[in-house]
Amino acid sequence: MEVILLERVAKLGQMGDTVRVRDGYARNFLLARKKALRATEANKKHFESQRAQIEANNLTLKKEAEAIAEKLEGQTFIVIRQAGESGHLYGSVATRDIAEAATAGGFTLDRNQIVLVHPIKALGLHNVPVHLHPEVDVKIVVNVARSEEEAERQARGESTVEAREHASMDDLGLEVGAALAEAGDVEL
Repeated sequence: MEVILLERVAKLGQMGDTVRVRDGYARNFLLARKKALRATEANKKHFESQRAQIEANNLTLKKEAEAIAEKLEGQTFIVIRQAGESGHLYGSVATRDIAEAATAGGFTLDRNQIVLVHPIKALGLHNVPVHLHPEVDVKIVVNVARSEEEAERQARGESTVEAREHASMDDLGLEVGAALAEAGDVEL
């Protein structure tokens, strides 16, 4: 199906481009989210008559997104979760959790604006991209910790996961051999 893009779509084209996409992608994503129009003659004429207005609206939205991006860039949001001693979370931190933390921090973000390839499943500081506008992206830091105190230590750069020393097999073998030699069972 051919569609006319109403805004910039990554890996597809700029506003006003007529592109050919699969029918399902057009119906379920582009048309449903009002990112495109079907490329009929009537819609082409309508788009050309409204082009200046659409571009002006897009420019206004872009400027608003850039203003928010300046304040949001590099902000750190704390998410408290339960985790094991190794630092692996019992659950995970998803886009909804990050959006709620940002809202609590004074920024209004929708979970669809947060870009996570995989949910966060470990304690620590995580850089997360936020898609404010098709042309404006920023990165925020999500501090996943067990408590507020632990979050403060992580922010300072301290490790919060207890490092356990594991004995190597050689060390273990020497300890067993020494114990047997003391008992008089084996000569060293």
